[in-house]
Amino acid sequence: MTNPCIICVAITGSVPRKENNPAVPITVAEQIESTHAAFEAGASIAHCHVRQEDGTPTSDPERFAALKDGIEKHCPGMIVQLSTGGRSGAGHERGGMLPLRPDMASLSVGSNNFPTRVYENPPDLVDWLASEMLKYDVKPEIEAFDLSHIFQAVKMSEDGRLNKPLYIQFVMNVKNAMPADKEVFDFYVRTVNRIAPDAQWCGAGVGPAQIKVNEWSIAAGGHTRTGLEDNMRLDRDTLAPSNAALVKRAADLCARYDRPVATWMQARDILGLRSAG
Repeated sequence: MTNPCIICVAITGSVPRKENNPAVPITVAEQIESTHAAFEAGASIAHCHVRQEDGTPTSDPERFAALKDGIEKHCPGMIVQLSTGGRSGAGHERGGMLPLRPDMASLSVGSNNFPTRVYENPPDLVDWLASEMLKYDVKPEIEAFDLSHIFQAVKMSEDGRLNKPLYIQFVMNVKNAMPADKEVFDFYVRTVNRIAPDAQWCGAGVGPAQIKVNEWSIAAGGHTRTGLEDNMRLDRDTLAPSNAALVKRAADLCARYDRPVATWMQARDILGLRSAG
């Protein structure tokens, strides 16, 4: 294979704390520094959440603006993807950062179970978030926690609520949601290729499944996500020292499968994004 592999780094998330791994970047300054190292290691997309000073998640547009500006300054050309996830806010608060016009934003098009709660994505909120992304020229990353989410995203692209081509991410090994199962993964890939042949797709595994889903995705010709949001360890006994270390691990897999790591220019071209700057 010669098609470049896009590596997305999920730098912080809403759950991991420094008590779990001191390398988790919490402040905006820490996040920018961690993202810069991951960018140099090969990541071309930064998936971003923001936190309050005490480490609790927030959807504060001012914090997102500071993080976006810092990444654009210190990682020129890197794709900035902001999270509209439900742990950080409720209702329209979840899309309050979209007027910042990031390159991308996450979009969950259906609900599912999380470890201790229901991740609610009601249709009216999904439609509003999608309309805001269209309004501000933000490309959604469809976070598919379930097979139905893939079909729903394709339906939304066919009726004009989402622009084509889609970018779909399979999220696997969230407790109470879709496990990291190879046959399911292969079915997801076949399904996307069948019902949205122009789409690009990415695989993300949570916890110890991260490296497994990284390898499946790279070997199958897709893109992949890594980072401390999803997994804080290199192995059972070793904490990951940085986001960059996890990106390097994914890049090493790309080399094993003869997949060049996509540069930010290649990633923007593959995803049909506007030019940087």
